[in-house]
Amino acid sequence: MRLQQFAISILTTIAIATGIPFPGYALPLSPGDRVRVLTPMDDELPPESRFRLSGLYEVNVDGTLQIPFLEPQPAVGLEVATVQKNLAEALVSKGFFRPESLELSVSVVSWAPIQVMVAGETFRPGRVLLNVVTESEQRQEERSPLATAGMTGKVLTGNYAPDRYLSAAIRSAGGLKPTADLQHIRLLRGKQEKTFDLSGVLTGKLVPDVPLIAGDEVTVPALSYRQTNLVRPSQLTPAEITVFLSNLTVPTTPNISKGGQVASLPYGTRLSQAAIAAGCAGGTQRTNARRRAVLVQTDRETGKTTVTERSIERLLKRSDNDTENPFLMPQDGVVCYDSTVTNLASIFRLIADIASPFFVINRLFRDE
Repeated sequence: MRLQQFAISILTTIAIATGIPFPGYALPLSPGDRVRVLTPMDDELPPESRFRLSGLYEVNVDGTLQIPFLEPQPAVGLEVATVQKNLAEALVSKGFFRPESLELSVSVVSWAPIQVMVAGETFRPGRVLLNVVTESEQRQEERSPLATAGMTGKVLTGNYAPDRYLSAAIRSAGGLKPTADLQHIRLLRGKQEKTFDLSGVLTGKLVPDVPLIAGDEVTVPALSYRQTNLVRPSQLTPAEITVFLSNLTVPTTPNISKGGQVASLPYGTRLSQAAIAAGCAGGTQRTNARRRAVLVQTDRETGKTTVTERSIERLLKRSDNDTENPFLMPQDGVVCYDSTVTNLASIFRLIADIASPFFVINRLFRDE
């Protein structure tokens, strides 16, 4: 099934290269979409007649609808109302119907998955598959009243596809980075390019989402600075991030489960909050207040690793900016180290154990 979706994406990109006009904010058609064509004129024909027009049609990989006795009708990138208008004109021009007697309805039955490209300032740029239909959903669709519409007299039409929009494509690509230029997001369709401002998504302003079709290319430009207002869960940013935590500080017993773990933390979590989540903070102040937290970050593009070390006490009490208490990004690591007092105590205990007569006697028995 994925191979078929990949082929659809490639062929669609070629098909729309000649240029498809940007639609309004209604969802345009893509290959694999299914529409239902209805006309009451078919009621006068016997069920087995090959001249029946009504039926279920799927948009081909070349972007057209194959209607009986007509040339392939363009559909990709067009809204359903436009397809209905063009189909009616084609039927009249071919002499199948008179303009005053033709009654025609074209409605969407199901929206297919589409593949689009997302580049630029997202955490996982690349090709993304939107509006994926699972096998269970597909089986449920096949058992829906649509499949038995001829027996029940009911026709099921309409199918909301919230994942075939610009915001869903950005979210599927990992969400926006703090350096993303939200006001100049570019959408390339065929040979046409248009720029959109999605900053209202984070400020609460009304921003109409942009519908996508298969083969669209989305580019998120970069700014030269980080925007702290983007480091929070939203429709365009991640809800959670994966962070690696390691804490083997003394006392060992309560920290065994935190020795090394992969945690999901809300996007916008700071280093101080991760240190608390890992169990690095708290306990006896004289020994634990000077623990250290180390943030390990690796640049995905260059592979360069950056290490930031902070005192737990300083991190909790005197961190009032992004430099002292940075935000965590996906795949960051946080490591906790014991304080100097705890380390010295451990060394003295080791020396005492070695110098103890019981230790020497125990070694003698082991040597025998």
